Amino acid sequence: MAQTELVGRRRWVIGFLLGAGILINYFDRVNISVAAPQLQQEFGLTPADLGLLFSAFFWSYAILQIPIGIVLDRLGVMTVSRIGAFLWGVASGIVAFATGFGFIFGARVLLGVAEAPAFPANSKATGYWFPRGERATATAIFDAAAKFSNVIGVPLVAVAVVTLGWRWGFGLTAILSFAYFVAYWLIYRDPSADTKLTREERDYIRKGGATPEGESEASPIGMLGYLLRNRKVWGLTIGFAAYGYSFYLFLTWLPGYLVSEMHMSIIKSAGYAAIPWLFATISDLVVGGWLIDHLLAKGYDDTKTRKTVLVGGMILGLAVFGATMTASPVWAIFWITIALSGLAAAAPVGWSIPSLIAPRGGTGTIGGVMNFFNNLMGAVAPVVTGFVVGATNSFSLAFLVAGVVLLIGIFSFVVVLGKIEPIPEPDALATAPAPA
Repeated sequence: MAQTELVGRRRWVIGFLLGAGILINYFDRVNISVAAPQLQQEFGLTPADLGLLFSAFFWSYAILQIPIGIVLDRLGVMTVSRIGAFLWGVASGIVAFATGFGFIFGARVLLGVAEAPAFPANSKATGYWFPRGERATATAIFDAAAKFSNVIGVPLVAVAVVTLGWRWGFGLTAILSFAYFVAYWLIYRDPSADTKLTREERDYIRKGGATPEGESEASPIGMLGYLLRNRKVWGLTIGFAAYGYSFYLFLTWLPGYLVSEMHMSIIKSAGYAAIPWLFATISDLVVGGWLIDHLLAKGYDDTKTRKTVLVGGMILGLAVFGATMTASPVWAIFWITIALSGLAAAAPVGWSIPSLIAPRGGTGTIGGVMNFFNNLMGAVAPVVTGFVVGATNSFSLAFLVAGVVLLIGIFSFVVVLGKIEPIPEPDALATAPAPA
């Protein structure tokens, strides 16, 4: 604390600003899950229709991840994120006026376009703003916001939906999105352009191993091709995609699961659904963030520390199997809480890795590749779950599928990722062996 006071706190202002953005970002995503029962009744939607609506956001979001990563590495965090934040509000506002399935589907696709830069931009920004020894905590702030959004966002939207109707659930999130756009426009700058960052804090960040600002000398396509040939990138990508399958299954289907299979009201399901997300938020911040930085400060090995939490969290995610063996809502929430808490501890580690392994000018590209496949799972999981539930009238097989996918991710993190260390820059490899 004394050292923080000595060098300044501007980086933490930026860290919490990024976290606030993801919190609102996820309000925009979960509102459709809460409103689903009313949408289903008003428009006569089947479980498969709901699965398609849940996944619509993720198709455009996922497809744009790699292009957005390249654009971020060329245009920078500030410009791209400002445009994205403005479009969040536009897209959510449009959904409030939907007149049928096609209208809602199209609006959710637009929301995916608007929010595509969010996580790669935040990963890149924390690389600029935080030394390696604080990167886990900084990343956990914005990643935990994704979980915490379900603690306060789901009940908040549920109250709006029940009292005012489903349209106001989307209108409320649109207002919050525009408010964040204004805050981001006024506050965020990269470290080199931030006049409120002291020289002492800038030196502290730089000497602590912050990612250098600036573009790579490699062409965008050349950098992408180089990174796609690197084993570390694929180890991270496959493992994080497996995490994404379970995360997005719960994000989109948990309220509906509690309503349809556990026979709860919308308000009661929102309260129950908040429990695992609350514990996930705590796990994300404490284990995936603070604990890692604390152990690294004590001298523990960087790779062993991060990978232990990463893999351990994924293993705890296998508790989803427990939810297949109970008809009790209390026990179901118990097992889902363990699974989500484990996955939440792993998530900030995964999001910190792009800035830890990327060559200069490549953080956004790695983050884009990783999040592309992660969000393909965000598109696939709701659809697969919808069809499985429609065919079996049960969530048991859907949860079993999620567990199998997690096993694949654990293998990728353990065997394929390797040591968490910077990938050499492409121009440094002209006479060197092929990347490992």
